[in-house]
Amino acid sequence: MTKEEYLSLAASRYEALEKLQEHDNFYDYEKNFDAIWTDLGRLYMESQLNETSKTQDRRKKKL
Repeated sequence: MTKEEYLSLAASRYEALEKLQEHDNFYDYEKNFDAIWTDLGRLYMESQLNETSKTQDRRKKKL
């Protein structure tokens, strides 16, 4: 994943992060903040694993 691809992923979550200001209690704020960052992390990890799996053949024998 390139820096530009990561920044576009982060930018797609920016509006959701800004909406967190509307919550009146910290519990809801923290719960939604965690959900947003977990989703962003999942997308990043999936893209990293997909790039790795393209370069390595899982069927290749290990010495």
